[in-house]
Formats: sequence, C-alpha cells, structure tokens
Amino acid sequence: MSQATDLADCTATELLALYRGRRASPVEATRAVLQRIDALNPKLNAFCHLAPDEALAAAKASEARWARGQPGGALDGVPTSIKDLILTRGWPTLRGSRTVDADQAWDVDAPATARLREAGAVLLGKTCTPEFGCKGETNSPLTGLSRNPWNPDKTPGGSSGGTAAAVAAGMGPLSVGTDGAGSVRIPAAFCGNFGLKPSFGRVPAYPLSPMGTVAHLGPHTMSVRDAALMMNVLSLPDARDWHSLPADGRDHLDGLDDGVRGLKIAYSPRLGYAEGVDAEVAAAVDAAARALQSLGATVEAVDPGIDDPLPITIGLWFVGAWTVWNDLSAEQQALADPDFAAEAEQGSRYSALDIQRLTRERGALGSQMRRFMQRFDLLLTPAVAVPAFDARPAGHRPLTPRSMLGWTPFSYPFNLTQQPACTIPCGLTKAGLPIGLQLVGRMFDDATVLRAARAYETVRPIARPALDFG
Repeated sequence: MSQATDLADCTATELLALYRGRRASPVEATRAVLQRIDALNPKLNAFCHLAPDEALAAAKASEARWARGQPGGALDGVPTSIKDLILTRGWPTLRGSRTVDADQAWDVDAPATARLREAGAVLLGKTCTPEFGCKGETNSPLTGLSRNPWNPDKTPGGSSGGTAAAVAAGMGPLSVGTDGAGSVRIPAAFCGNFGLKPSFGRVPAYPLSPMGTVAHLGPHTMSVRDAALMMNVLSLPDARDWHSLPADGRDHLDGLDDGVRGLKIAYSPRLGYAEGVDAEVAAAVDAAARALQSLGATVEAVDPGIDDPLPITIGLWFVGAWTVWNDLSAEQQALADPDFAAEAEQGSRYSALDIQRLTRERGALGSQMRRFMQRFDLLLTPAVAVPAFDARPAGHRPLTPRSMLGWTPFSYPFNLTQQPACTIPCGLTKAGLPIGLQLVGRMFDDATVLRAARAYETVRPIARPALDFG
C-alpha cells in the first residue's frame, strides 16, 4: 500500500505520533484523506460539503507549527469532519433540508466546531444527515442516499450516517455526530466504528436542539483512545449552552487502560421488552459479555425492570418536529422530506397535557435507572437489534413510531435518561455486516464507559471495511 493509503487508515492517535516523530506531516495526511474522499465519496455520499483548499491551508499551518515543535492543540493537524446539523463558520449548515437557505451569513461556530478549531483540527467538510436529523437512516430530498462502506447497498444508519460512513471508510479519522434517539450509536453500529453519546451536557451545544434535552453531541472514531482524545476537546465549557456541565478538569485518557477487573456489569439482552433481536446480533453480544467477564468483570444477566419507553420518546420527538414545522413557511413545508412531514403531523396531535404527562413518565424512568445503576457500574446491551438494512430513499414507506425506531429499542431509552452510552463493534454477520454492543454508564461516569470499551477493544480491535466495491 502507498503511504497515502496508510495515512488515510491511521487513527488520530497514530497520526499525532507520526507528526511528533517527523515521520509524516499534516499536509501528507490531509492529502491522503482528500484522495480517499475523491475515490469513495461519489459512491458513499458521506459528505455534503467539502472544502479541500481550506483543509490544505489549515494543514500547512499545522505543519509549520509541528516543524517548530510547537503544536497548537491536542488535535493539531488531524483531518476531521462535522455533521451538517452543527454550525460551522464560513460553511452552510443546511441540516439535510431544502428548506434552509444556503445564501445567508454563516459566521458562527457551534461550541464543538469552535473547540476543534482551537485544538488545531483540520476541518474537511460537512457530513450528510437526514432532514433535521429526523430518523435513523441517512437519506433526504436534498442530499439523496448515503451508503454503508461495508456494503453500499445498505444504509449507514442515521442520523449521523454520513459521519459514521466517513470515519469507517478512512475519509478522516475523527468526526462529530449528534444523538437524540440513537443517532451516534445506530450508525456507529451499522458502520463498525466507535461512537459515544456522552452524559447530557458534557459536550456543550448551540443552538440547542429543537428536540430538547434528549439531544447529545459526541465523537465518532476508529479507536476508543481517539474518542477519549476528542472528549478532552469537546467537553470544554461554552457559556452559550445553559445546560452544559461545569468543567471538571478530567483528562479522559487517564485510567483508560485500567481494564474492567472488579467492575460490575448488568447484561440485558432485551432490556426486558425488545422484540425481534436478530439471532446473529444476540449471539455476538452474548460472546462480548463473556469476553468482558474473562477480562475480570463481574457480569450478571439482569434486566433493569423498565417498560419500553418508545411512547415517551416519540411524543417528545414528534412535538419537536411539529415545532420546527411551524417555523417553516408554506413554501418551505412543500419542500420538506415526507418523513419529517409525517413526524410533524403526528406531533400536532399531542396536547400540552399529553406532553406534561410524558415528561412525568420520563422523570420516573430516569429515577428508576439511577436506582438500578447504584448496583452496577455498567449496563451491557446490543446497540441495535438488527444489522444494517437496505439503503432506501426518503418517504419509502409510511412513517410510524415502530417503523422509525422499533428496530433500535436499545438506543432511545438512554437519551431519555441522559446517561453516557457507547457502541463498539463486536463482530460481523455471515453477510459481513458489523454488529455493535452498547455499554451504558452511570450518569456523569463517561470515564468508565470509555475504560470498559477500551478493555474490550484490546481483545477485539476495531476493523475497517475492505472498500473493494469500486
């Protein structure tokens, strides 16, 4: 393989070591990644906006800093992408929607984008999302179908599908996604990369999601160490987010390799209610539970005793969609994704009393999970109940609560409870599609989630797809 191909396949941690040893430069790495994007993005449709000239200019500035022995931050020179729901100065943030006017001032960085710039990351472009991040597939009337690098006939998941596809395919080792009902973890599971939904408020957001306090931001990477490195940057405070947690001074790399010996893990294959879990998914996650036990964790098969909170998630989500819908003109509404329009229509049926009752039920769920997690350090489940399914256009079938989220029953509960949760690959199906396991932590204990994922990664390193689809 050429050096360019090797560099495109490097993790951020590996690139930084190469820069430090003067065995590669940010310009070489950025050119390698841009070459990979040129080759694969026409097939995968992971990026909706690219800025190669800006990326190379940033890489050259980084190269000069490294040559002086003065890197400008923790991610100096690392090629990175941003999901197209997250404001990025100088680039349009169209949110996967034909309703957003690209011809306006784009002069604000969201907190995540600002922190990445400050850390020296080389920003490549924006990754595809369904309209307003509204579903677990990445398709929209604006950007079309995004595809899975393990099999382009399959969906990369969503709503951070472009992000996950880009990272898995070597189109930049780092990316930022959002997660309101699983939108980091679903595509990470489908595309075979590591995805972390941090504790709510740990990564500041601005503007806040119209979907409310279920929405999180988090890293997509090809190694747990890279995610910890990103968290050191993304978790820095920003006063624009009044929900954001105060800085705790944590270095997420500290203790990352401490292993799982002595940790208590609850293993719940169905959370007590999930139906239709694919047999290959179930078997792979069961093997992962045994692997963690062999590493020294105490693993107990136990359900947390919760009912399926899909009605709570759907109610809060659809009312958010209805809120956005009412900010659109009739002309804009006519341009909307039919799936988003269906969500908004269903959201219109909820009364204020309905939402107050759902909020009360959410509070009871959160309390129940807090008490359950007093007995355990972690909860282990499948990440998604099924492997990646066929890539399908927007509006391909009527949108109902079950068609929207019924196949991902393990993700949305932990948006409601705001707990940290990650997915890490734990095998492949016979058809060669990735399977993900989910690790859920106690609220604010993101460090233990990362530590356990890193321990598992030592016995099952994250693999890349073959990328031989032409």
